[in-house]
Amino acid sequence: MTNPISTHSARSAMNRDPELRDWVEQWLKDKERIGHEQMTPEEFDKHWRYVRPEKMHEGATEAVAAYLELHGGR
Repeated sequence: MTNPISTHSARSAMNRDPELRDWVEQWLKDKERIGHEQMTPEEFDKHWRYVRPEKMHEGATEAVAAYLELHGGR
């Protein structure tokens, strides 16, 4: 069994790998979109700009773990 990734490790990995950071942001953005389907794309983009920093921090561990699972621990 592997140890869960820490927030620090996840954030560091995103800072080192722009591809990973882009993937994580899109994954979190797609997750945030659930429950906000009534918003137009423009409204959601505005919403995302305001919640992005918090969601990127809060969701870093889960999103990086999903990325590693999908990409075989790359």
